[in-house]
Amino acid sequence: MELTLLLLSLAPLILLLVIRIFALKDPSHGAKNLPPGSLGWPIFGETLEFLFGKPEKFVFDRMKKYSSVIFKTEILGEKTVVICGPDGHKYLFSNERKLFTAFRPHSMRKLFRSHQAAAPIESSREAESKILRSPGFLKPEALVRYLGKMDSITQQQMQTYWEGKNEVKAFPFAKTLTLSLACRFFLGSDDPERIARLASNFDDVTLGMHSIPLSFPGTTFYRASKAAAAIRRELRKVISEKRASMAGGSQAQDILCHMILATDPSGKHMTEAEIAGKIMGVLVAGYSTVATAMTFFMKYVGQRPDIYAKILAEQTEVALAKKAGELLDWDDIQKMKYSWNVIYEVMRLTPPIQGAFREALTDFTYAGYTIPKGWKIYWTVSSTNKNPKYFPDPENLDPSRYDDGKALPPFTFVPFGAGPGMCPGKEYARLAILTFVHNVVKRFKWEVVFPEEKIVGDMMPSPEKGLPIRLQSHLH
Repeated sequence: MELTLLLLSLAPLILLLVIRIFALKDPSHGAKNLPPGSLGWPIFGETLEFLFGKPEKFVFDRMKKYSSVIFKTEILGEKTVVICGPDGHKYLFSNERKLFTAFRPHSMRKLFRSHQAAAPIESSREAESKILRSPGFLKPEALVRYLGKMDSITQQQMQTYWEGKNEVKAFPFAKTLTLSLACRFFLGSDDPERIARLASNFDDVTLGMHSIPLSFPGTTFYRASKAAAAIRRELRKVISEKRASMAGGSQAQDILCHMILATDPSGKHMTEAEIAGKIMGVLVAGYSTVATAMTFFMKYVGQRPDIYAKILAEQTEVALAKKAGELLDWDDIQKMKYSWNVIYEVMRLTPPIQGAFREALTDFTYAGYTIPKGWKIYWTVSSTNKNPKYFPDPENLDPSRYDDGKALPPFTFVPFGAGPGMCPGKEYARLAILTFVHNVVKRFKWEVVFPEEKIVGDMMPSPEKGLPIRLQSHLH
């Protein structure tokens, strides 16, 4: 449907095509020694193959055709180089903020309202990152204080939605759970009706983040824009309530409070619209990727009784060391090594996110090729995650790859990035996922209803039917 609508929209774009062909050429067209590759069709480049094909196929086909190290393309309206393999990852991550800066595609900038002024985009991201890091919310010592609440929310959700049921859908549950955790942690909100209103729109936003920004009824981006507007309206209500609460003497105990209090170098506070855009980005990050990892844990482990048995043994040992009703603590999480190795394999087989864009701050040379300033760089897990050179029998779920004493080649597996640009929410994600694993394995055994269920939305994958599973409770 999306592709059909896109093709129908070509007629009004003919003028743009003519302008592009006959206008002054982009200076980079004359640049010597660009990497091999193709910029694809006028206007669209290779965006259709990138968005509507398999990400791994897109990357591996071009690595085979052009170079296993680097190739050029044009996607989402940007001239882009894809730097491949562990050496490429190392180069990119170690030159973060020196040669490269973060970049959001047009669709993402429009959804999060960071497109309104080009210059402040990067400073806006830096401010957002600073807010996330500086209060220490995402550091282990801060998350420890939240772990008990994370455990109790997870237990309550499982009791409400799964206890006593024979068949449930794992993906909708994972999304409700992760959004509940994110709202509690980032917004300080436990309101289930508010969470339900937000959940109904977050899926459309996440799908629209990597889409062609054509905003007319029926397109992914149009739905995402409507959903983003609805989320912003809801968040502005939360911000107003939070401001009133803080004016009444409430302490700043969550990230939203610190965003409200934060000032720029001139001492100016952010507007409600700015805060809403930033907190929406934080919520999306803490919602979709974590829910995806939980869902595919259920899929893969539900089809591997041998792996399930080992996880159950580990989590039972954790549970037996606890007093009745005692919540998880930091020491418990450290005992879940095998469970985390399984999660690593789940994320290797079905990455919650395929990669991210950077922008070249200056001309630079890599692997003998020159990449012009302003070009975009795409790093992707696809060039390593299923490469048999680094992961023998790459389609097999094998948690032993990460056993103590076994060392993967550096930068072959980077689900959270690396270096200065490493995801600040890595530890939050680890705690949320392992808390889920502990509770679901302790309570249930399950089997996947449709083992061959189609996976859709490869940039941010999801099971087409929501991953129905049959539950067998341990508690009865």
